[in-house]
Amino acid sequence: MKKEKEETNIKNSSLITHCSSLLIKDGRIIDPSSNLDEITDILIENGKITRIGKIQESKQKDLEMINAKGMIVVPGLIDMHVHLREPGYEYKETIKTGTSAARAGGFTALCCMPNTNPVNDSRSVTEFILDRTVKEGSTYVFPIGAISKGLKGEELSEMADLVEAGCVAFSDDGKSVTDSELMRRAMEYARALGAPIISHCEDTNLSRGGVMNEGFVSTELGLQGIPNSAEEVIVSRDLLLAEITGVKLHIAHVSTKGSVRLIKEAKERGIGVTAETCPHYFLLTDNEVRGYDSDAKVNPPLRTEEDIEAIRQGLKDGTIDVIATDHAPHNISEKLVEFDYAPFGIVGLETALSLSLKLVEWGVLTINELIEKMTANPARILGLKKGLLSIGSDADITIIDMNQEVTVDPMKFKSKGRNTPFKGAKLKGLPIITILRGKT
Repeated sequence: MKKEKEETNIKNSSLITHCSSLLIKDGRIIDPSSNLDEITDILIENGKITRIGKIQESKQKDLEMINAKGMIVVPGLIDMHVHLREPGYEYKETIKTGTSAARAGGFTALCCMPNTNPVNDSRSVTEFILDRTVKEGSTYVFPIGAISKGLKGEELSEMADLVEAGCVAFSDDGKSVTDSELMRRAMEYARALGAPIISHCEDTNLSRGGVMNEGFVSTELGLQGIPNSAEEVIVSRDLLLAEITGVKLHIAHVSTKGSVRLIKEAKERGIGVTAETCPHYFLLTDNEVRGYDSDAKVNPPLRTEEDIEAIRQGLKDGTIDVIATDHAPHNISEKLVEFDYAPFGIVGLETALSLSLKLVEWGVLTINELIEKMTANPARILGLKKGLLSIGSDADITIIDMNQEVTVDPMKFKSKGRNTPFKGAKLKGLPIITILRGKT
C-alpha cells in the first residue's frame, strides 16, 4: 500500500528523487528578492511553488515532505561565471560533469563562458550547448557569447544572432578585448540588444609573462609578477566606455583594491556597472604560491592582504554585487608541471557556498546579503527569472545545513577537475539538498 506521506530527514541524508507534490516544512526561508526571512513552509506542485506559509500536511494527498527544521531554505544558487569546457575540452570537464558538480554545490543555474573549441561565437555552438544541457545537464545552463570572433579581439561576433540563439551576455573571458574601439562597438551593440558585457580586465602588455601577483613573494620566489595595474587600467577604460555607451557593464573576478575603488567611484557617478569576485580573492593571498603550488595559480592572481580587505569591504558596502566561482577545471596532468608552465585556473562549484559562509561567520555579510549575492543579484544582472522564491516560480531551491562540517577532498568532487587550493580545508555549512523544478 502506497504511503501518503514520506518524510525526508535532511540530517540522515535520505533524499527523495521525484515527487509531484513536495512540502518543505519548518525551514528558515530566505528570499532576498522579496525580503522574506521567516520560519515557514513551501509547497511545490508539478515543479512550481504554489504556496509559502504554514501548511497542514495532513490535508495534502500523495505528498512527500522534507523536514527542514533548523535549516536555511534559499533560492537555487546562480553562478554567472563558469567554464564548462564543452565543446572541445571534454577531458577537462563536460556539461554533464560540470552541472553535476554545480548541483552538489547548491547551484541550480550556471552561465558558461565562451572559451571553448570552437569558441561560442556562433548560433550553432550556442545551440549545441543548450541541446547538450537538455540531454545531460542537471542544472540550467545559460550560455555567454563571445564578444569577438574566435576571441581574437579583431572582429565582432554576430551578437544579435547569439542573443536570438539563447546567449544572455557577452564576454571574451580568458582574454581581454584590448582594442578600445572594438570594445566600444561591442558595448553599443550589447546595449541595443539589452545584454550585459562581462569584462575580463587585463592589460596584456602589463601582464605578459606574469604567473603570479607582482610583489614581495614573487621576488622571493623568482617568478615573474602581474601588477595590480594590469587589471585596473582596463577597469578604468571599460568604465569610461560604459559611461559613453550606457551599456550594462559587469566586471569579472575583481582582485585588487584599486579596482574596488574605481568601481565604487563609478557607481557613485551613476555608471551602470556591476561587479563580481570569487572566494579565493577574499580568502587567499599570494603566500599560497609558496611551495610553487600550481593549484594556487589563477588569473587574475591571488593578491595581498590589503587587497583582500578591500574586496571584503566592497562586498560589505555593495560595491561588489556578486560572488561567482570562475570554475576553471583542468586535467590533473596539466597542473603537475613547473609553476611557470601550468595553466591558470581552479575549480570552485563544490566549495563556493561553504567558503563564502565564512563571510557570515566573520560578520562581513549577513546570511541574507550573502544569499542575495549568489541568487537575486546575478539573476537581476542577467535578466533571468531565477534566484527567487515566489508563487508560480520554478521550484529551484537550495537547503543549507549551517552546522554540518566537511573536509575538502578533491578526489570526491563530481567535477573532473581536482585543481583546488582548498584541499584539506575544514569547512562549516553545506548545501544538503538541491531542488530543480521540484526534483531533488
